[in-house]
Amino acid sequence: MTSVRDVSGWERVAPGVFRCRLPVWDCTAGLVAGTGGALLVDAGSSLREGARVRAEAQALAGRRVTHLALTHPHFDHVLGAAVFAGAEVFAAAGPAAAWSAEALRVDAVRHGLDEREAAGAADALVRPGHEVSGDVAVDLGGREVVLVDAGPGHTARDLAVLVPGDPPVVFCGDLVEESGAPQAGPDAVPSRWPDALDRLLALGGPDARYVPGHGAVVDAAFVRAQREALAARFGVSRRP
Repeated sequence: MTSVRDVSGWERVAPGVFRCRLPVWDCTAGLVAGTGGALLVDAGSSLREGARVRAEAQALAGRRVTHLALTHPHFDHVLGAAVFAGAEVFAAAGPAAAWSAEALRVDAVRHGLDEREAAGAADALVRPGHEVSGDVAVDLGGREVVLVDAGPGHTARDLAVLVPGDPPVVFCGDLVEESGAPQAGPDAVPSRWPDALDRLLALGGPDARYVPGHGAVVDAAFVRAQREALAARFGVSRRP
């Protein structure tokens, strides 16, 4: 599968749909551009990284970021969110404790983020103004995206973003990882994770491009294989 590299490390996944792989933790940021708005998928690990993503995304889209979809509440995906002033912020519905600023700060420092950067981002933490249960369509002007509560799995609050088109694109968050085995921390829900990947496959279909939270863009066959590997790893049988 090929993507066209466009600007400053961003790749075009489909017309008007871009992604980049951020340094250090290889975290994905995605962008969907319409004629009336732009939606960013995940915000980076710090205010500094978020500001870089904002500038590059706005240059690509030709307009400011109007919507921000946070795929799950881990520091490398959300601590840059405060720099997107005025954007509508979406996340999957779930336990409020997942958005603990202190827990995110501690986790960020544990993974190597500078203590001052982690503290500043945690103090400015933006919590979602829109919690998605089921699915929500967002009109960006000439393009609609669908935000889907796809979990639980990697966490109790996993959001996926479907961009209909030819091909469809699905931003998977860390429900799918390509650059290493999926990470199951203490907030994972392993027994439900394979079902979440079934939902992603039903959402995108066999011809979609699936954008993982970490790593290269993959196809449906990769997601199916990762689903089976997770089921074996966690001892989860298919439901009849």
